[in-house]
Amino acid sequence: MDCIHVSLKKHIDDSYRILIGKGILQQLSGEIEGLGSFNSQIIITDSNVNSLYGQRVLDELESSDANLHLLEIPPGEASKSLNTVIRLAKQLVSLHVDRKSIIIALGGGVVGDLAGFVASIYMRGIPYVQVPTTLLSQVDSSVGGKTGINLEEGKNLLGSFYQPKAVIIELTFLRTLSERDFQNGLAEIIKYGIISDEELFSLLEKESEAIKNRDLGLIEFLVERSCEIKSEVVKKDEKELGLRRILNFGHTLGHALESISDFRFSHGEAISIGMVAAAKISSKLGYLDDVSCNRIEMAIKRYGLPHCIPADLDTERIFTLIKNDKKALKGRPNFVLVRDIGNPFVTDEVPGKIVEETINGMKVASPFG
Repeated sequence: MDCIHVSLKKHIDDSYRILIGKGILQQLSGEIEGLGSFNSQIIITDSNVNSLYGQRVLDELESSDANLHLLEIPPGEASKSLNTVIRLAKQLVSLHVDRKSIIIALGGGVVGDLAGFVASIYMRGIPYVQVPTTLLSQVDSSVGGKTGINLEEGKNLLGSFYQPKAVIIELTFLRTLSERDFQNGLAEIIKYGIISDEELFSLLEKESEAIKNRDLGLIEFLVERSCEIKSEVVKKDEKELGLRRILNFGHTLGHALESISDFRFSHGEAISIGMVAAAKISSKLGYLDDVSCNRIEMAIKRYGLPHCIPADLDTERIFTLIKNDKKALKGRPNFVLVRDIGNPFVTDEVPGKIVEETINGMKVASPFG
C-alpha cells in the first residue's frame, strides 16, 4: 500500500477588533482600509435597515476606490434560506465580485448570519465585516464567527465557523429599535449574567428601569461586557467543541420553540422561555436552589419577556425538535444547566421525562402572562 502524507500544520490568525461607541460608524471606512485594498465592497442588508441606514453607510464608504454595491433582502427569518443564498451569490457573480472583495453585513442577526455564510462560501471565502444594528446582534450573533441558514427541519442546520474581519457596533442604531427588538437583545444579556457574571446579573436586577429606558451609558457597558464574555469564550473554544457550548443556555428549547411556532417567537423571546425551562430543569435535578431559580424567572419577567409556553404547542413535536437539534448526539440533546448564577455546565443526561414534565408544567394560554 502506498501512503502519501499531506502535511497542513499551520497557524491562521483570525483575530479582529470590536469597536463599540456612539459615532463609531465613522470609523468603518478606515477599518476596512486597514484590512487591505479591495476591488469591491458589497453591503448586504434588509429593506427595513436599508431605509434607515443604507444611505448613511454608503456615504461613509464613498471615499473608497472600490466598486460599491448594496444588495437588499426581505426582512425576517424566512430570508435565512438556501434560496436567498443562491440569489445573493448570483447577484455577486453578475456584479463581477471577485476574491479581492469584502462584504459588509449591515443589519440584525438574520442579515449577519446570512451575509457571513455567503462570504464563507462565495469563491471559497471572501472577507466580511459585521455592522450589527440590533441589540441582539450587537451582543451575540455579530461576535464569534457563527454563520448559518435554516432548513425546514430546524434552525441553523447549514452553516460555518467563519470569523469577521471586524465588528463595528454603532450604539445610536438602538434608538430606532422597536420595544420588542430591544427586549430581544436584553434576553441575551441576561443569559451572559446567568452563565458567566453574577455581578452583571445583579446589575440587570437593580437597574432594570434605567436599562428599559435605554440609558446609553448603561447600554454601552452592557454591550461591552457581553462582547467581552463572548469573546473570552470564543478565544478558548472557537469551534464549539467544549466551553463555547455554555453560550447555548436556553437555546436547546428556544430553537425548538422558534421552529414550531413558525418564528412567531423571536429569538430573544424563545430563549427567554428556554432559560426559564433550563433553570427549572436544573432545580428539578437538584443542581440549582429555588431562590436562584426564582431570580432567573423574575429577571425574565422584569424585562417583559415571555416565561411560559403556549398551550397550543404540541409537547411531543417540541421534544422531537429538541432531539434533532444540531448539538444533539445520537438523539441525546445537550442541555446547558446551572449550579448557581455564574456557574453553568453542559450535560446530555437530562431524562426525557423531566424535559416533558417541565414543558407541560410551563404551558399557559399566554406566554407573557
